[in-house]
Amino acid sequence: QVQLVESGGGLVQPGGSLRLSCAASGSIVSIKAMGWYRQAPGKEREFVAGISTGASTNYADSVKGRFTISRDNAMLYLHMNWLKPEDTADYLCKADYFESGLYRASFWGRGTQVTVSS
Repeated sequence: QVQLVESGGGLVQPGGSLRLSCAASGSIVSIKAMGWYRQAPGKEREFVAGISTGASTNYADSVKGRFTISRDNAMLYLHMNWLKPEDTADYLCKADYFESGLYRASFWGRGTQVTVSS
């Protein structure tokens, strides 16, 4: 079992920066991949960035060159630069849980709100 808690969201002006954090607890050694998703009001949840155990990363086209995902022990981060109003969303942390080398489930945090507005 894995528990995830996001933090770092807030109100920022266009062009500004924020760093989101996701603290993982529980069976953290079973986590093989983690990622960030976001959901804006009236929109479907969308992938933002992901990182594997081997530290390979991938990003949604909309955030490439602006966002950076990183992982340090039980912490997952999302460094967001040059923020745009369209980045406004609830940002969710995701962890893929494995047992005996096999994927079992994905766990989600409750989210942290990011609002980009002047």
